[in-house]
Parts: sequence; structure tokens; C-alpha cells
Amino acid sequence: MTGSAEPTESTGFTALPDLALRTLGGSVVAANDESFAERESLIRPGRPGFMPHTFGAKGQVYDGWETRRRREPGHDWALVRLGMPGVVRGVVIDTAWFKGNYPPYASVEAAEVEGYPTVAELEAADWVEIVPRSGLRGDAEHLFPVSGERRHTHVRLNMFPDGGIARLRVHGEVRPDLSLYEGLGLDLAALENGALVTACSNEFYSSPNNVISPGLARHQAEGWETARRRDGGNDWLVIRLAGSGVVGLVEIDTTNLVFNAPAEVSVTGTADGTTWFPLLPRTRLLPDTRHRFRVRDAPSATYARVDIYPDGGLARVRLHGFLTGG
Repeated sequence: MTGSAEPTESTGFTALPDLALRTLGGSVVAANDESFAERESLIRPGRPGFMPHTFGAKGQVYDGWETRRRREPGHDWALVRLGMPGVVRGVVIDTAWFKGNYPPYASVEAAEVEGYPTVAELEAADWVEIVPRSGLRGDAEHLFPVSGERRHTHVRLNMFPDGGIARLRVHGEVRPDLSLYEGLGLDLAALENGALVTACSNEFYSSPNNVISPGLARHQAEGWETARRRDGGNDWLVIRLAGSGVVGLVEIDTTNLVFNAPAEVSVTGTADGTTWFPLLPRTRLLPDTRHRFRVRDAPSATYARVDIYPDGGLARVRLHGFLTGG
């Protein structure tokens, strides 16, 4: 069997999930000012857009967060609740299209606040700086690696003194509180439960981590799709599960993949990264369909491998089961 349960060579922290992304549950819960452009744009999916000479009541319309021109001491800030709590590995501050109105400096702080805190409770939290005050350029992406192993639930973006930022990306490794599922079943392959795609044969059209993202895929780009194979092989991905667990139900979803779904799929598991055992034998798939298959008497696994034959795309992969804690 080709492939490995271990992560492939890193392509940088941007290959990790964006913990703050709106479609993953993130929210900009507060900002001290959003006079020109709304704070919610900071965590919107996709690249920022721009249409020149598009004016509203507040001036040129920007796809980002923009504050008024500050005439008093201080700086502007926005509070973001991460959709998926975790360890931050890197931050991207994108000033796309802000050319004469970007902030010259920015910093990012992070905190871990459990439950459902109010804005006042967040302001009083124990914040740590993960990106020091750093210079910014207009119309540019700025990548800041972050070190440390602390778990965070919220971040605060500070810009000095004012201006516009198009996007904030907070890439990292998900660290959920799985004690909520004690005695209950869960999706062992869910990104929001701490699973992660650690290896993949091909991601030509879209990221393999899409297949373990929350919710249903709305279109093909929200799933995983490979290039067309011409070598007689097959495509695959490896998922590090949320924890050691027993899989009882495999769900393979080809929704939206009408002419490019795989012909067949198989799923195997491993507890040690060396010995693999079947979870789902090679099985025929239909296009644009959610397939569900029961699994009987499977051993505990920490990784799962999904092979598709020969190529194509999947919208979602769900591996429902129980944590074993082993």
C-alpha cells in the first residue's frame, strides 16, 4: 500500500485549516469601529473582491473591514471567535485592494475563554500576543508564523492607528473539547472534532480537508477533487482521526459530483501506522449521492485511509463511531 499515516512535507501553515473562517463557525463578535466597511468581511471565505468606482453612501465599497480616520489617540480592533478552537500555527493579514487607506501596523492577540463569553468578559480575558506589532503594506498578504502550543478560542486583531484590512486568516490545528461526547458517538473524521487530512495523492482542484469540513458541500469546490489520472493508479487520502476510536458507520458523499465522481471507494484503518485493516471493502459509488455503510466489529483506529478508484472527487467523508481513549 502506498501512502503514509504521517504528514507529508509541509507546504507552510496556510495548508492547515483557517480556524476563524465564517463557514467553519467563526464570528467577528465585536469591533470598536466599522464606519466604512463591515467587520464580518474579515473572515469571509474566498479572495477579496473589488469593483472600482462603486460608491455607496459611505464612499468606495470595499470587501473588508475599514474604520474611520482616527483623530484621537489609540487604535482600532476587532474580536474574533474562532469557529474551531485550537493551536494557532500562523496568521495571514491581507490588505487586498486597500492601497491608500491600509493601516501601517497591526498585531494579533489570542485568548482561551470557555463557554459563551460576552464582549465585556472577552475584554477582561488573559490575552497573549501571538503576532507582535508589525509593519504592513497596502494591497498585500502578510504571513506571520506563530509558535507555542497554547489552545485558543478567540483572537483580537489590532490595527494602528486605523484603516482597512480585507481578510484575517488564523491557520492552525483544531483542539476541541471532546469531553462533551463522553458516552456518545461522534464523527471521528470531522475537522471540528480535531481530525486532519495528513497525506493526499492529489489536490489539483481543491483541498482534501474540505471533505471533513462541517456541513454539506454546496458545490464541487467545497469538496475534494483530483486531476484526471492517466497512469493506471488511484487517488487516496489519509485522515488522522479525532482520537483513537472504533468506526461503526462510513459515509461517502458524492453530492455535486455528477460527471466526476469516483467509480469505487475503499476505506482502511490503522492503530499504529503500519498494520492496516479494512473498514469498507472496495465498493461501487453513484454520482451525486450520499452513501452510508455500516461497519461491524472493527478494531480501534487512529488513522483512516480513503482510496478512490481511479480518480475524481468526494464532497464529504464521515466516519461515525466511539472514542476508545486508547
